[in-house]
Amino acid sequence: MILQLPPDIFTAIEEIRVRHGRPLILGLNHKDAFLHRQGGLADRPSQAYVVSDDDLRRTTQLISNSSIYALEEELKNGYITLAGGHRVGITGKVVTEKGGVKTMKYISGINIRVSRQVLGAADGVIKHLLSPKGMVYHTMLISPPRCGKTTLLRDIVRQLSNGIPSLGFGGINVGVVDERSEIAGCYQGVPQLDVGIRTDVLDACPKAAGMMMLLRSMSPGLIATDEIGRSEDVAAVEEVLNAGIKVLTTAHGSSIEELKRRPALSRLLSLGLIERYVILGRSRGVGTVEQVIDGISRRTLEGLRGVKRC
Repeated sequence: MILQLPPDIFTAIEEIRVRHGRPLILGLNHKDAFLHRQGGLADRPSQAYVVSDDDLRRTTQLISNSSIYALEEELKNGYITLAGGHRVGITGKVVTEKGGVKTMKYISGINIRVSRQVLGAADGVIKHLLSPKGMVYHTMLISPPRCGKTTLLRDIVRQLSNGIPSLGFGGINVGVVDERSEIAGCYQGVPQLDVGIRTDVLDACPKAAGMMMLLRSMSPGLIATDEIGRSEDVAAVEEVLNAGIKVLTTAHGSSIEELKRRPALSRLLSLGLIERYVILGRSRGVGTVEQVIDGISRRTLEGLRGVKRC
């Protein structure tokens, strides 16, 4: 039924929410929509296709290659990542052991987050992430959920890795710690998305450990990772900064002030080492660059509000 939707709707799908006994809901890039039980979109929940037990069972088999037990490590985090970087969130009965999450069973809800690579997503901001001498600025992308920060991060990595002839930038070695397999979309360790010719990826690796591994072994000019927030992540970022390696990372939030209220990130921000903050939103659709802020002066760079969509 989803494949039969008109192309303009199909390409706008960001999420597919499959909940037992409830309407199937599509998260589009501008609104949520119900899938009509006869095909197409429905105006009301009463017209929508209702998810059956068989739908959930078959979907679970497909995303796990009929071996949900082989994915126990991923289920501890509440999601499975598919080849291509698509992330599947899962809810149901949680099984605990020794105070921690062991696995999940009796799955009752699935949220498929569709990953799409947008080559050129960073075109509008990349020049502001390079100094006049061609050095990369330490950069943090700040964004609420579903505003395109991973898409933008991926394209920044690609461009810095390949080089940017128009800016006289020759390219650098980039190390990516892809804890949730969303940045590079690795399958059996090999990136399925274009992250550049000089990029090395640690797939499904915890961020803090991965940053140290890359620092010690791969001689990166820049280390990139997604969604820092824990104290150990911030400590690893500090190590990378102190080693003279450039950092590119993201954080959940809508402003610098909001991040300051989170103890771990507050410490990182207080060091004054982040040189560029890119604030994303949805004022002109997913991936709108709302502001680029100089991390030292906290001045908003001119002409950038709402200029680029990822």
